[in-house]
Amino acid sequence: MSRERLPDQVRDVPAAAAGDLRQPFDRAYYQRYYYDPRTAVTTRREMNARARLIASFTEHVGLPVRRLLDAGCGTGLLRTPLKRLLPRAEYVCLETSPYLCSRYGWEHGRIEEYRSSSAFDLLICYDVLQYLDDAAAARALSNFGRLSRGVLYFSALTRRDWEWNCDPVRTDSNVHLRAARWYRLRLQRNFREIGAGFWLRRGAPLTVWELESIF
Repeated sequence: MSRERLPDQVRDVPAAAAGDLRQPFDRAYYQRYYYDPRTAVTTRREMNARARLIASFTEHVGLPVRRLLDAGCGTGLLRTPLKRLLPRAEYVCLETSPYLCSRYGWEHGRIEEYRSSSAFDLLICYDVLQYLDDAAAARALSNFGRLSRGVLYFSALTRRDWEWNCDPVRTDSNVHLRAARWYRLRLQRNFREIGAGFWLRRGAPLTVWELESIF
């Protein structure tokens, strides 16, 4: 949810700077931010559009998606449309919330620690790393390089997003707000940024035209 520029007293609301935020990620959390349409941070329509964007990009760069990891999959809003759009993909849902794992059957785990016997063609990590402290988030970004062999779709709430873009009423403020540059510097070690949240694993045999990419 976007917003107009907020007055300084609102824009300066501090988020946690370090340490474990101890977010419960229980039923009450998901009731507020996902299940109740009056307070939800996103909509099914928005996530369906995001799924079409992701699937179209993999087709555009010529990536056959056989294995897909959705790290921090939440309530599975991307899973339903992507299962339809990428029917041949093995879809792995990774989630830290015991509540969601019990309710939906997701695999329980943390992205900064997760290991797999083989890499994934498509790795999605959407609005997750702002909940991790600097050390854990850095480990997660490094782990992306081990888990991905093709396309990474990544987004996290940044300090600028909080100040300019998001709706503070519908957005959880109990997060670590960092500059986008903090994420980019770490991702660039293993990935090439294309834009719109897409990154290509360095060395992957995928082609994008020069003016389609940032670097």
